[in-house]
Amino acid sequence: MLVSSYLVRTFKLSDYVSVTELFRNVLSEECYEETMSAFARQLSWDSELVLVAEDEGAIVGVIVGTIDNQDGYYYRIAVEQDHQRRGIGQTLIESLRQRFVGRKVRRIMVTIDAHNEVVIPVYEKAGYQAEDFSRFPQRLSIVNG
Repeated sequence: MLVSSYLVRTFKLSDYVSVTELFRNVLSEECYEETMSAFARQLSWDSELVLVAEDEGAIVGVIVGTIDNQDGYYYRIAVEQDHQRRGIGQTLIESLRQRFVGRKVRRIMVTIDAHNEVVIPVYEKAGYQAEDFSRFPQRLSIVNG
């Protein structure tokens, strides 16, 4: 999917260093640590639910999703600071939503924890409402291992 100069595609192993740097740049240290362990688990289980946004070959955004008990969950989204407010987050959310729909999940939820309260408006702009937010991330398999 191409939006302006942004390409959203499935994560590839060669993206690992760039995605790790993006998480380190955007997330708090505590959030980074939690995200990296869940990210690693998700990659080992189903890397098709990790999408990246590229701008001229550089990774500027990432979204990590997971399927748990037939429900799709947006787990973490991050966009480089100087690329925010350009629609990249919306495009990542919609692209992952399409993956979830293709997998015929029962429902799609947004995982909310102390670290991503700040992105609630991004998901609301994408059409998600209070009942779509799950505030129990510790229940997800990628979080508990």
